Amino acid sequence: MTVPLPTATTRWRCTLCGNLTRFDVTRSSKVVEYVHLDLAGQPTVEEREVVSETIESVRCRWCNAVDQVELVDRPGADS
Repeated sequence: MTVPLPTATTRWRCTLCGNLTRFDVTRSSKVVEYVHLDLAGQPTVEEREVVSETIESVRCRWCNAVDQVELVDRPGADS
């Protein structure tokens, strides 16, 4: 089950406990990175482009519920 991403006008809310601020998010990403190696061989990512990203699960930090989030309006957001 994929979880919808919050937008500029929405945010996550746990349907069980009402938490709005603390979540553990498991996501899969496909990225293209420009990696620069220094002369000692230490890598540094200098550019990162996210090609695709999927939220696999969201766990509430307060009540430990998994995938029990809904999207609600952000305060002051023009809907």
